[in-house]
Amino acid sequence: MDFSTALAKLIDYASRNLMLRKRNEIYARNTVLMLLGRESCEVSAACFEGEALASLLDVLTEEIPAEERERVQDAVMGAVMLPPAEVEDEFNRRYAVSPVKATEWLYDYSVASDYVKKQKLDRNPRFTGKNGLIVTINRAKPEFRDPKKAMSGNSVRGGYPKCSICRDNEGYFPRGKRTLRTVSFTLGDGKWFWQFSPYGYFYQHGIAVNERHTPMHVDEGTFAALIEFVDAFPHYFIGCNAALPSIGGSVLAHDHFQGGGERLPMFDAKIAVPLRHAAFPTLEIGVLDWYNSVIRIRGRDAHAVIQASERIRAAWTAYSNEAQGLVACDEQGVHHAVSPTVFKEGDVYCMNLILRSNLTTEQFPDGVYHAHPEYHIIKKEAIGLIEAQGLFILPGRLVEELDALQKALRAGSLPPELEPFRLLYEEIGTEPGDLEERMREELASICARILRNTAVFKTHAETVQFAQGAGFYVG
Repeated sequence: MDFSTALAKLIDYASRNLMLRKRNEIYARNTVLMLLGRESCEVSAACFEGEALASLLDVLTEEIPAEERERVQDAVMGAVMLPPAEVEDEFNRRYAVSPVKATEWLYDYSVASDYVKKQKLDRNPRFTGKNGLIVTINRAKPEFRDPKKAMSGNSVRGGYPKCSICRDNEGYFPRGKRTLRTVSFTLGDGKWFWQFSPYGYFYQHGIAVNERHTPMHVDEGTFAALIEFVDAFPHYFIGCNAALPSIGGSVLAHDHFQGGGERLPMFDAKIAVPLRHAAFPTLEIGVLDWYNSVIRIRGRDAHAVIQASERIRAAWTAYSNEAQGLVACDEQGVHHAVSPTVFKEGDVYCMNLILRSNLTTEQFPDGVYHAHPEYHIIKKEAIGLIEAQGLFILPGRLVEELDALQKALRAGSLPPELEPFRLLYEEIGTEPGDLEERMREELASICARILRNTAVFKTHAETVQFAQGAGFYVG
């Protein structure tokens, strides 16, 4: 395929899939030529016939230096799609009919523009273990084994944009955001916007971002904002990472939530120990039967759910127990925080409060309630909001490493370069049988153990003891 044919096919693709109007086709073609440093082309009548979009973009940018190609391809797609205001208008028109139709349209549009890298996402290995945990290997996401590098990997040095999720990134070429489109909404008295994640961890994974560049925090207002969000988008869940370093949130400088259209494993967990509180007689409250420490609050009264959540948050951030090694605050700062997440079942709000701590010791310098060292070969990065709810995002390097481990298991001998995988090698075993299935179940088992590592209370009884100190009682 030559350049002119590829360009004609791209313009036709945009008219079919990105709402490029006939009147704007010439302007779009000339903009693409400008971006690619060309002054002319043959005007071809070629039509899009289902070719892979990536192949068209590769033909168009084959003369662009390799290190610039991805950003230029993003800019080319940005030139043939709707500008931000028109995308928002289309979204709002659909939202007036149905929030579901609006978000589905925006997601499909983001896929069609190649902002959401769905073709790459669909190639990521994914399975559900017998223990109910979902395990994915994300080949597109870089692995940050050093928390400081994780923080820097999600920030922008300099004054503009202030960070990687500021709205100023919309259309920002240096970060490959020419195809980014966001939509506005209000939470409380503040302006927020929604965008989908280009390398989403799950179906319609996106972030809700405060328009103000203000630090992340979790307080009573956060619970109210989360509930207001699910009122506006009742088909989504929404949550917030604990606003402390080393336990998930990597863009702590900018207030934001994560959510989307998938039902995560923790949602189906049951209450193990029911709790009550005299101030909240209409709520169903309890310690969740889950791998880490979670208290669930359910009810139709949004105000009561918010107030009960705040009571637990305030109690946990101040909670210390020397016998359990829990210290709320010391000379290094605050160590305890909650990660709240909420979804709706009909008119009932379901708020899950995950108790988190970033305490460290000499034995566990990366975190007492972090993946322990024997599991770092599988996962060393911080366990964030999504993984704490049972959907693991493992590093892309594992695709090749686990393939090599499988060959070693079949050969019955572990080579020196795979020695870090000794635990898996011994637990999977070399006996005959479905080796791939045993490997999947081993990964799911390790993910469960990592979640147990993050549990600040190791038993339901300990969680109940904490709740009783906050005025709750078993009932």
